[in-house]
Amino acid sequence: MPSTLRFTKMQGVGNDFVVVDGRRNASVDWSTLSMELCDRHTGIGADGLLVLENTHVADVRMRMFNPDGTPDVCGNGLRCVARYAVERGIVRGDKLRIATLAGVRDASMNRGASGCIESITVAMGVPRFDPSQIPMRVAGSRVIDYPLELDNGASLTISALSTGSTHAVAFVDCLPEDSQFQTVSPQVEEHPLFPDRTSLMWCKVEDSRHLRLRIWERGAGETWGCGTGACAAGVAAINKGFVCPGTPVTVISHGGELIINWQEGEEVEMTGPAETVYDGVST
Repeated sequence: MPSTLRFTKMQGVGNDFVVVDGRRNASVDWSTLSMELCDRHTGIGADGLLVLENTHVADVRMRMFNPDGTPDVCGNGLRCVARYAVERGIVRGDKLRIATLAGVRDASMNRGASGCIESITVAMGVPRFDPSQIPMRVAGSRVIDYPLELDNGASLTISALSTGSTHAVAFVDCLPEDSQFQTVSPQVEEHPLFPDRTSLMWCKVEDSRHLRLRIWERGAGETWGCGTGACAAGVAAINKGFVCPGTPVTVISHGGELIINWQEGEEVEMTGPAETVYDGVST
């Protein structure tokens, strides 16, 4: 770790991050550092580390690391990085392009009458359904209503896709209680059919405009929000006919609400908040 590390704690729908301007710290081992910083008992505590870096392909690059040190893509993190970059003058104006592990993403600030940023909209890319691109070791062109075999002869019906990060979505009548959630979710994350592991979105369809999630993120466990997961749930609900294509759907998690909009062949659009919690220095 650098002798002094300035950071900002940010959150989007309860998904919290340590955000660092790493443009002048190219030699830092961010993967190892994320495990130290994200530990909620001995570190700052967060669902992930977000590092801003220089790039020639966009206004700024976002590198995201899970609490276990693995690199990933994060929709809530994208909104946090977008707001951080705009408010600190790293980019000028209310629109910017952010390079990520999954490609370049466009982001824009949505300001209220007072001029304050009320939400951020991010184009999350075109979802990937081909199992080789999720990735998932199954045949076919799309993974919809797949009976995933678990321990002790149990199974869980899932849809799987990538929205920049691997996701399994399980549509259920009721969100799981702690016992089922804590037992089944890690089995799905580590299932051998997912070579890169997967996050699991337990999803209850409230109606044609509202979905409710309980979230298990790969490399992090339970989180209050997941941007790429909300996108995956929205897209999977459209594929299942629960939501009409091109109709905004509100995805509700423990930490708040995200608005997801998608239709076939287009990028997923996600709108939601990103807030600064505090600035600090780690020594």
